[in-house]
Amino acid sequence: MEGVTEALREAFESGPDWCLGLMSGTAMDGVDAALVLTDGEEITGFGPSLFSAYPKGSMAAARSVHADGLRLRAGGDPALVAAAGAEVDAAHAAACAALLAAPAAPDAALVGYHGQTVAHAPDEGWTWQLGDGAALAKALRRPVAWDFRSADMTAGGQGAPLAPFFHWALARRIGAPGPVAFLNLGGVGNVTWADPQADGPEAPGALLAFDTGPANAPVDDWMRRQAGLPHDPDGRHAAAGKVHEGVFKANSVRAYLGRRPPKSLDRNDFAQAAASAEGLSLEDGAATLTALSARMAAAAQDHFPAPVSRWLVCGGGRRNAALMAMLAERVEAPVQAVEEAGLDGDMLEAQCFAWLAARVVRGLPLSAPGTTGVAGPTPGGRLARP
Repeated sequence: MEGVTEALREAFESGPDWCLGLMSGTAMDGVDAALVLTDGEEITGFGPSLFSAYPKGSMAAARSVHADGLRLRAGGDPALVAAAGAEVDAAHAAACAALLAAPAAPDAALVGYHGQTVAHAPDEGWTWQLGDGAALAKALRRPVAWDFRSADMTAGGQGAPLAPFFHWALARRIGAPGPVAFLNLGGVGNVTWADPQADGPEAPGALLAFDTGPANAPVDDWMRRQAGLPHDPDGRHAAAGKVHEGVFKANSVRAYLGRRPPKSLDRNDFAQAAASAEGLSLEDGAATLTALSARMAAAAQDHFPAPVSRWLVCGGGRRNAALMAMLAERVEAPVQAVEEAGLDGDMLEAQCFAWLAARVVRGLPLSAPGTTGVAGPTPGGRLARP
């Protein structure tokens, strides 16, 4: 099998091939799948992509583990954890099969499988993603790169974010003349300051990346509790509400803003701040929690090594007009959805893990001191063969 790995490495070193990337975010609403033509350095082209929604009522074990990951990691209910992992593997295998069966979809030489994060504790040196690369490789009958974060954490990094190296490659692809900021507004917000003029993503000064704070998670949770809605559509409720400043005095907010990057978060790290919205009207709570996300994202610019020419926003938050407007009021450069740069904001993370998969095969770094705080450029991931 070592010969298979060596042959695959040599194939990617000789030129680009199609990789299929998979991502399931903290919202646990389904699987993003995307094809990228790459050698793990340049992005040669983008192929088809799709979102495979979890059917209503499915993924019950995975949702239970996701809701109680910290306790379960400490030991308890191994049958539930095993069932959750099997659900995640099956859902991702189905998404792969659907994408590869799409009209004109190229075959994939390699799959990048992030899995489903259920808990992340960087200060304690561990992270937990459901999903077994070996099981997926067997189901798909093709090699799978997976377990992307462990090597970084073993080497002293935060294990996140991993998208910055891909953001650097994107900045090169769109021809950015100087530094740009990529802001991902998912459940948690993360930002990448990228200088495409650097020699590579691992080069000193090429990247600075860190989690900004909560993004969609607090307001999504608020809308579910208060109105039975999955999110605030287009930010309409936030736009109609009043921001209550008391939430910004929460200790968890002040403490995080005061920390120098690199730094990363778990989805639930700002429960204290979110709880301070209780008792507000639906609109005021949405406005306050949306403002929390915008202000924490905007504060990232205080850490940038140099000003950026624009902020390129991906993730679901780019569709929240109130959040985008609040952000634009507080930063010193234009705020744009990544589509304005010709990119796909829905599929950026899945595309990222396709690109990273090729780097895993080639033994190239996935992280560096400016992205996760690791001591030096660090390869990572494991390769599962069918």
